[in-house]
Amino acid sequence: MKRILIAVSVEAEREAVLRGAGRDPRFDVRITGAGSALAAARTAQLLAGGGYGLAVSAGIAGGFPGKAAIGSVVVADAIVAADFGAETADGGFLPVDELGFGSARIGADRQVAERIAAAIASAGIAAAVGTVLTVATATGTAETAAKLAARYPEAAAEGMEGFGVATAAAAFGVPALELRAVSNAVGPRDRSAWRIGEALAALEKASAILPEVLT
Repeated sequence: MKRILIAVSVEAEREAVLRGAGRDPRFDVRITGAGSALAAARTAQLLAGGGYGLAVSAGIAGGFPGKAAIGSVVVADAIVAADFGAETADGGFLPVDELGFGSARIGADRQVAERIAAAIASAGIAAAVGTVLTVATATGTAETAAKLAARYPEAAAEGMEGFGVATAAAAFGVPALELRAVSNAVGPRDRSAWRIGEALAALEKASAILPEVLT
């Protein structure tokens, strides 16, 4: 039986996923730390042991207004390192793809993503399929949010670990997914407006769907 690795960044996310999917012995829920580099390193360590058929980056995240509301869940059809590239002389941005040093985009199986999102929606939780951005610095201004939305119009959510998990998975020939519950809007950093408890509850409910969908 192939196991499914679910990589989260902190204990609260791990507990939420375990409450949802922990009854299924296939799911191995591990804390891989915050940020793409740490997530990649620790995911690679786990995958090196073999036996995994899928790696999932899961947790809470910011949602782009109009794409993913607070309390909803985003399932990635693509995972993009949004700030992996170079600044131009006029203050613009060139993604690493255009620099010729690799790619900042890792695709996920859209059919699987849509199946998961449909099942989550059937359980009464708002769900969307879209690109999830991975950033090294969480967005904190309306200006940065607008730039990201213009650069990646398909983006639905922003996290900090997905690209690292997906990169490690690709190195081991393991498919990757990303599942994010939205705790706040991408934009001005206002902690008083964050709904972390609501997002963790949505993550738990979405995780409970996974054993039924990932057969």
